[in-house]
Amino acid sequence: MSYIEVVKQLKKNQISPVYLAHGVESFFLQNLKQELIKRVLNGEEENLSLYDLEETPIQEVVADAETYPFFGERKLIIATNPDFLKAKPGKLPFEHKMESLERYLSEPATYSVLVLIAPYEKIDERKKISKQLKKHATIAICNEVKEQELTQWINTLANQLQISIDQDAYEIFETELSTNLHLLENELSKLALYVGENGVITKEIAENLVSHTSSSSSLRLVDAVMERNLHKAIAIFKDLEKMKEEPIALIGLLAFQFRTILRVKLLKQKGYGQSQIQKSIGAHPYVVKIALSRERQFSTKKLQDVMRKLADTDAVMKQGKMEKDLAFELLLYDLIQTAS
Repeated sequence: MSYIEVVKQLKKNQISPVYLAHGVESFFLQNLKQELIKRVLNGEEENLSLYDLEETPIQEVVADAETYPFFGERKLIIATNPDFLKAKPGKLPFEHKMESLERYLSEPATYSVLVLIAPYEKIDERKKISKQLKKHATIAICNEVKEQELTQWINTLANQLQISIDQDAYEIFETELSTNLHLLENELSKLALYVGENGVITKEIAENLVSHTSSSSSLRLVDAVMERNLHKAIAIFKDLEKMKEEPIALIGLLAFQFRTILRVKLLKQKGYGQSQIQKSIGAHPYVVKIALSRERQFSTKKLQDVMRKLADTDAVMKQGKMEKDLAFELLLYDLIQTAS
């Protein structure tokens, strides 16, 4: 099941005796943990046990799950890092006795909820214990939100906050926050307080109130360059200065954006599709999507000229030949001329 499906079950108080949550999206893993504490223990933590399976053998965790709770009716046992589920587990100073977990899975205690949290993209499904978990446990897949799922995830958060979002405001959230679900939730919660229950988040509200990250602001700088809007580019630069961003660091951010556009362009010329490009350069799907929408506006030569200008300005700053702020503003002017 997906993370969202498992959380929906929990909200209906449909609680399984055993869970396996695996994936690399820390936001989902942490939220699932908090939701289980809320639903199983009513937020009270007297009957909560936390284990790291790189420090504690699984048989001790199982023994805890089989022990009656001292307080209340149920206990919650959360064990992280079950690396015995990986294809190549690490070496530990003790042995995990899988037979104890296999036995428990076939007949779990009625008064305990056992949760294994595996912060790995994949587990080795060929292993006997993996097959047993698949048969007896509720599996929550907690990997990163894919590009096509992002709008659904934003809608899920908006519904929980009892607000709605105008169609043209989605781009703001996707551009600014697509790679950070923690930040996305925080920003939506902030905007929900601003618009109130059943309120509507418009594009204007999102543009004015969403906190810009330095990474997303570098995307906006690229947009300003492509729009040949020097005033907008310098305004964004001044905003970044207020965020204590150093001009040399901003050159690095711009270089990353333009280098990505160049790499995407070259791979596209070789006939690569979007998913192939994403795998080849190892970038976030949304980063590749944005780069694909931009590469058409640059020739390969212009992109190479941009990279050269960025490198030249970086050298000027580091050698102290010009005041950094002035050098960066001149760079923006130069880049806009190159993009023309």
